[in-house]
Amino acid sequence: MASTPSIPSHIKAWVYSEYGNTEEILKFESNIPIPDIKEDQVLIKVVAAALNPIDYKRAHGFLKNTDSPFPTVPGYDVAGVVVKVGSQVSKFKVGDGVYGDINEDPVNNPKAIGSLAEYTAVEEKVLAHKPSNLSFVEAASLPLAIITAYQGFEKVEFSAGKSILVLGGAGGVGSLVIQLAKHVFGASKVAATASTAKLDLLRNLGADLAIDYTKENFEELEEKFDVVYDTVGESETEKALKAVKESGKVVTIVRFGHPEAIFFIRISDGTVLEKLKPYLESGKVKPILDPKSPYPFSQTVEAFAHLKTNRAIGKVVIHPIP
Repeated sequence: MASTPSIPSHIKAWVYSEYGNTEEILKFESNIPIPDIKEDQVLIKVVAAALNPIDYKRAHGFLKNTDSPFPTVPGYDVAGVVVKVGSQVSKFKVGDGVYGDINEDPVNNPKAIGSLAEYTAVEEKVLAHKPSNLSFVEAASLPLAIITAYQGFEKVEFSAGKSILVLGGAGGVGSLVIQLAKHVFGASKVAATASTAKLDLLRNLGADLAIDYTKENFEELEEKFDVVYDTVGESETEKALKAVKESGKVVTIVRFGHPEAIFFIRISDGTVLEKLKPYLESGKVKPILDPKSPYPFSQTVEAFAHLKTNRAIGKVVIHPIP
């Protein structure tokens, strides 16, 4: 196992030891044992970490039947520097800048020590080299959301020339669905919904049609779409199905939607990030950060509170991490 000197035995992290509201259960600890790495893992010195709804849902106990034992350090998205590599690791070396969604399976036994810590141990296969043009903050914002966005297209076998309607186009996943549709998958038309103040953002991301959901009902549009990509839960109603063509498909990342909608759970995969690297490095696909990001490590609880309002634009990121 190759490593650099001066890796501590104990680290700072945000931790909870019971389920509940993040505002009440999340505590700052400065004496957590550093995680050991397995042969197929690297140890990352965390530079930035992004928050996702699954973090606070997990803290609420949504995954309690399949969760790892307490204490829990939350955090799925990471960007940082490799400081130690396992004996079977071939893709990375000490000193490499990397990023990824650290939990290959998001719901079954997610890591006890996530990315809201100074260091985290992560499997090589879920990581990729950080695109050279992105900061660690920008890179941390991407993995879970961009992999989710990409795998949704795969799920519905999306191909060039098809049209798509994105529900929740200004959110973490939705903002990337718009960009992938336009710049990676060659959609013929991209429509997206958001509130009034976010319509310009949708257009800047590449949406041909920006729909203000506070003033218009997207399901009443005369035009129908090959795919509706639901990132907010509209599939719980008939609305999304009314917006697709007869042969069209509704894909959703929100559980308990309509039975005719295709629900999927992403699988974290570093090869997706490597595949999208040219689009990120060329600037065709851009990370979208909430204006309040990054939050310092000391304000992680406040960052979760902002995420929970559902008013964040793009991603909420924590940086620096001591």
